Amino acid sequence: MDIKWSVLRSVRVLLALVFIVFWIGAMPTNAANYDESKIPRYVLPELLKDQDGTVIESAEQWERIRRPVILRDFQQRVYGEAPSDPESIRYRVDRVIQRALNGQATQKEIVISFSDRPDGPQMTVLLFVPAPGNQPAPAFLGLNFGGNHTIHSSPDISVTSSWVRNDEGAGIKDNRASSAHRGRAAGRWPVEQILQRGYALVTAYYGDIDPDFDDGFKNGVHSLYHAEKKPDRHEWGSISAWAWGMSRIMDYLEQDSDIDEARVAVIGHSRLGKTSLWAGARDRRFAMVISNNSGCGGAALSRRQFGETIGRINTSFPHWFCDNFSWYISREGLMPIDQHMLVALAAPRPIYVASATEDRWADPKGEFLAAREATPVYRLYGLEGIEAEELPEPDQSIGGHIGYHIRTGAHDLKLFDWERYLDFADRHFR
Repeated sequence: MDIKWSVLRSVRVLLALVFIVFWIGAMPTNAANYDESKIPRYVLPELLKDQDGTVIESAEQWERIRRPVILRDFQQRVYGEAPSDPESIRYRVDRVIQRALNGQATQKEIVISFSDRPDGPQMTVLLFVPAPGNQPAPAFLGLNFGGNHTIHSSPDISVTSSWVRNDEGAGIKDNRASSAHRGRAAGRWPVEQILQRGYALVTAYYGDIDPDFDDGFKNGVHSLYHAEKKPDRHEWGSISAWAWGMSRIMDYLEQDSDIDEARVAVIGHSRLGKTSLWAGARDRRFAMVISNNSGCGGAALSRRQFGETIGRINTSFPHWFCDNFSWYISREGLMPIDQHMLVALAAPRPIYVASATEDRWADPKGEFLAAREATPVYRLYGLEGIEAEELPEPDQSIGGHIGYHIRTGAHDLKLFDWERYLDFADRHFR
């Protein structure tokens, strides 16, 4: 009897140890990895093979069979499914200045109300259109971190009135926007150069759509759909909400005769680069997609586990993604998708991915590899992607319908990046 109980206790101890090891292995990993030798061996999911083994050999098969499955996987496992468009959404042109920026542009401010409640969430869109004679104009649409008034020092831009935190790159140290913050982020928004190249610029403060902090989704557009309880595990996080908001801006641009709605590029930096990739994947009205330093959950391959990882990003920013994404913490290899497939969802539209040499957190090599590995889908359409096998030298733009560069410097959106994007748009829009 004593032997039997001894064996039973030993089995219980062994099972407990197995459980502890598994539990520890599934815990969030907060340490960033900057050592290429520590990247685990991985195999990327098949881009052109469906779940039943069907090999995708044509653009028609991609559109009909493979693309919908990949899109649904990203919706349910990473970003979360967004609800249908609100029936009560309203658009109001609030201000028009005909000769703004010393006559270089027409400036418009459009208020988009997401509900019919007077105190409901709303967003103010800032629109600069090149001087008369260039309409309808192609446009770049991108959200900003600190408020519309931070992208340029012009006193004609209304100060963003919604709550502003100490957002990345905005230079804002207090908790309310004010006129003192005008132009703080102008280095990321070369407005005059964009206009001189014949492009309109459209922007809105991302916090107008969904404030960037975790309060259980009781604020922003989430409050319209989740007043009683937080979203389910497969439903939208903040990135999906920001992408949804960009589509609502696109709804307006389709009505504005100054904008060529068939030539609108969606652009974003950092977390908003993740947003632009997802917006371009789910809304094919965007004719071009641009991701700047988007990193984990953006253009960088998750399986590399280099720089920021799924564990770190879900620990630091649990509100960005749907809850299902956290299941893949330390289980990246079990995902049926990876970020090369997100890049491929843009096909056949042109897409540009950019990195920076000092931005190891965002894994430049992982971003390059994702862009390169999306190339087979573009070949189905007879288009050139990225043929280079190795990361290019800094400050060189490569590719065809998939563009890529790695800029010298840190995590930022610089004039050099914009010049590459403008050249890319000239090549594909003109």
